[in-house]
Amino acid sequence: MTTIMGYPRANGDIGIRNHLIIIPTVICANHVCNRIAQMIPGAVVIPHQHGCSQIGDDKNRTFEVLAGTGKNPNVGAAIIISLGCEVIDPAALAEAIGATGKPVEVFDIQSVGGSVKAIQHGTELAKRMLAQLAQQPKSPVPLNKLKVAVKCGGSDATSGLASNPALGVAADKLMDAGGSVVIGETTEIIGAEHILAGRCSSKATSDKLYHAIERFEREIERMGADMRGGNPSPGNIAGGLSTIEEKSLGCISKCGTHPIEDVIGYAEQIPEHGLYFMDSPGNDIECVSGMAAGGAHIVCFTTGRGTPTGAAVVPVVKITANKFTYSNMEDNMDVDVSEMLAGTLQLEQAGARIWQEIYDVAEGKLTKSEILGHQEFSINRIGPSL
Repeated sequence: MTTIMGYPRANGDIGIRNHLIIIPTVICANHVCNRIAQMIPGAVVIPHQHGCSQIGDDKNRTFEVLAGTGKNPNVGAAIIISLGCEVIDPAALAEAIGATGKPVEVFDIQSVGGSVKAIQHGTELAKRMLAQLAQQPKSPVPLNKLKVAVKCGGSDATSGLASNPALGVAADKLMDAGGSVVIGETTEIIGAEHILAGRCSSKATSDKLYHAIERFEREIERMGADMRGGNPSPGNIAGGLSTIEEKSLGCISKCGTHPIEDVIGYAEQIPEHGLYFMDSPGNDIECVSGMAAGGAHIVCFTTGRGTPTGAAVVPVVKITANKFTYSNMEDNMDVDVSEMLAGTLQLEQAGARIWQEIYDVAEGKLTKSEILGHQEFSINRIGPSL
């Protein structure tokens, strides 16, 4: 397998979906964007609570995540809607997304005459752009351009024992084929960071990994908090995880065995080919949103307890090794590898099962979260609001 059926992009990227995305630059534009998306089945919208009263790095992060989400190769076209007086510059946002070669339209609510007229105007734009996207055929594109993010959430004892190692096998299969894998969740490698640092391709990369941990621990200390107050979470503990270190040892097994080529920032663009670590929060939706903004095509998400979390522009593949969770939440789960714990499914077989699911989803198979319409989106904050 050297190709998949996808959408070649003007900048050399490939897409496995062809979304029309509607982006509010500020919380004040959320309602208009949501109403347009309701009028146009097939459009994706990313409402958020930011874009106003932000300064410095915090404002820059909001811009970068919005721009990165619009630039994601699964997006075929974008509509940017602003209020008209926020700190996020809609023209600069349109320029950043448009640099990928995809069509971008931008307007503000104040100039077009208020919410009703903005909804009408945006709906007409969306109809036209969606019709144009529907005319774009799929064609063979290189498999080695595929970027997969690996994530875990709602973990229990089965995660570290089975589903995470199985996902690691699938991750290796993608990287062996020349693709990219990104792992994140800085909070959830604490206690096992020395193992990942030992896999880094250079001392400079391992230093960046340690620095990410140190920065996070300083922030926790500054707040007068204790990591153990929230990690492992109550659900993790109920599922059999006792310490941060135990949870972390399970978490890191989902990224396979290749060397870590670099440590990148939250929502930073994921390079092609190899394994990368994204300095990102453990919060499921914030982490997944950052990975999508970084250009991931698919998120593979292991869970023991079960979670319905999806994403706005990337399919999320849910994997569990907990037989009860799979049967109890079958509407949300994509892959069951619970036979590993019964001894009837070997690690390599489980990894091959997940790899096949990744390939099928890349070719167009809808995940459960896509079928149910889960489009969660959230931006990780840095600083205070004015």
